Amino acid sequence: MLITAVESSVVSMPFTMGGPHSSFAGQRWDRMEILLVRVETADGLVGWGEAFGHAAIASTRAALDTIVAPLVVGRDSADIAGLTRRVLHGVHLLGRNGPFVYAFSGIEIALWDIMGKRCGQPVWRLLGGAAPESLPAYASLLSYGGDLGLVARNTADAVARGYRHIKLHELTRDAVLAAQSAAPEARIMLDVNCAWTPPVARGMAESLAADGLLWLEEPVWPPEDAAGLASLRRHGIPLSAGENTAGLFGFKALIEAGAIDIAQPSVTKVGGIGEMVRVIRLCEAAGVAVTPHSPYFGPGFVATLHIAAALVENPLVEVLWLEMAPNPFDPWVRSRDGRVAVPTGPGLGADPDPDLLARTTLGTPTRITA
Repeated sequence: MLITAVESSVVSMPFTMGGPHSSFAGQRWDRMEILLVRVETADGLVGWGEAFGHAAIASTRAALDTIVAPLVVGRDSADIAGLTRRVLHGVHLLGRNGPFVYAFSGIEIALWDIMGKRCGQPVWRLLGGAAPESLPAYASLLSYGGDLGLVARNTADAVARGYRHIKLHELTRDAVLAAQSAAPEARIMLDVNCAWTPPVARGMAESLAADGLLWLEEPVWPPEDAAGLASLRRHGIPLSAGENTAGLFGFKALIEAGAIDIAQPSVTKVGGIGEMVRVIRLCEAAGVAVTPHSPYFGPGFVATLHIAAALVENPLVEVLWLEMAPNPFDPWVRSRDGRVAVPTGPGLGADPDPDLLARTTLGTPTRITA
């Protein structure tokens, strides 16, 4: 059935994070914003997707509205693999990892939602899985700028809310020790967002080696330096990366370099659900674990639940540690007692609440038709 329209909009909700809000590019980050993609077909079905945005929403939305959406309108919604090849080849001169791939990711997720609705099956079933009622989650704390008191307090609060795995976004061993002291029963992970050159990263890995981290995430700058990342393996800390990796062959390069123990593809960045499946299959063949990157609060998060339920061994779902205003995709984007529920309805099984959607949408949606 043909795609008749693609619509983009931005959903925005205020949040608190257990400490002072940070800023990015000179702007205060105190609202969680979702770049929402709505796809319609000629038989009246509607699918929902999410394209990677955060501070880059304006650039991803521009790519979506001006180039990517016009490439899919009028095409067969069931031909997801063909559209993926056609669109990503069509925009490859504009970048193999960035706004154009992010924009298509949102459309591709929505097409899987439509496929499931047309078949009357949840996406996890289309992927060959049998979903449990819920999946274990980990609390992904935001950065507290090295404030050890806030690190300890939020770690303890997360454990009190049922989490047994806590990820820090800090840059020091002292932060790790503060979290471990506050919650000895929890496993701690450390994500430094590509903070260190390989020599500095090797020194930090050596200092952290005895601390029992579940993983050390993206320790090396730049993230495409697979050899530099691999040089940390000798210190014995499991290494994770992938949210900034360009598709299947980007992960192939990391694996062939011996750089990662845990792959972290992101469905809103990597090209959508189909590319996530290819990455997961590659990792299975190479003996590399997968823990998807999913600090989202819309269809991207829900799509991750379906993928993890169907395809990931020992899944652990990333949930940002913050308190957010009511969300059109509640309750599926919230955790309870350290777990997240998996939708069982057709497609993503998580259509937004129309009243909440109207109240939280910024401005006027952009609609692209034939």
